[in-house]
Amino acid sequence: MAAAPAVRFPVFGLVRLLGLAAAAAILFWAVHFRGGMALSTEEESKLPLFNVHPVLMLIGLVALNGEALLAYKTVPGTKKLKKLVHLAVQFLAMFLSLIGLWAVWKFHDERKIDHLYTLHSWLGLTCFIFFSLQWAAGFWTFWYPGGSRSGRAFLLPWHVFFGIFIYVLAIATSVTGLLEKSIFMQSAKMIERFSTEAMFMNSLGMLLVLLSSLVILALVSPGPSMIDTYRGSSE
Repeated sequence: MAAAPAVRFPVFGLVRLLGLAAAAAILFWAVHFRGGMALSTEEESKLPLFNVHPVLMLIGLVALNGEALLAYKTVPGTKKLKKLVHLAVQFLAMFLSLIGLWAVWKFHDERKIDHLYTLHSWLGLTCFIFFSLQWAAGFWTFWYPGGSRSGRAFLLPWHVFFGIFIYVLAIATSVTGLLEKSIFMQSAKMIERFSTEAMFMNSLGMLLVLLSSLVILALVSPGPSMIDTYRGSSE
C-alpha cells in the first residue's frame, strides 16, 4: 500500500486561511449582492431570510467542520482536550446548520415553493442527517458514557471514514447550491451569465473545491490523527 504524501508546505495554515476566505466570501455575497440577512420575514421579498441558509450551512458544515476534523493535528494539549474541541466545534457546526435548514424551509413556506425537489436539497438533507448521526454516535461511544473497548475499536475506522465522507458531501452540497442559485437567478433575469455576481459565485465554488482537497491532504498526511487519539485514550 502506498504511503501517505509528505506535505512540504504549511497545509494547516492554508486550510485555515481558505476556510476563513470561504466564510467571508459567502457572507460578502449575502450582504453585498443579495441584500443582507434576517431571521424574520418582515421584508417583502423575504430574501434576507433565505440568505441565512447558505451562510450558516457553509460556515457550519464546511468551515467549522473542516477545523473540527483537523483538531487532532492542530490543537495542542492532551488527547482528551483534542476530542473535546472536535466534539464542541462540530456541535456548533450542527447548531448553525439547523438554523440554516430552518431558514430555507421557512422561506419556501412563505413563498409557496415546494420542498426537496432538487438534487441540492436531497444532498443537503442527507448530509445534515449523516452529520447529526455521526456526532451522536461519536459522543456516545468515545466521550460519554463511552463504549466498550471492543466497541470503540470496531467503530473507530468507520467513524473516520464517515467523517471524511460527510465533509466531501458537504462540499458537493455547497457547490450544487451555488450552481442552483446562479442558474435560478439567471433564468429569472436577475443576473447575467457573465455578471460580477455570477463570476463571484463560480469563484467561490472553485475555492471550496480547493479547500476540500487541502483538508483531505492534511488529514491523510503523516502526523497525529484521529485514530491515534482515540486509540491512545482507550488503552
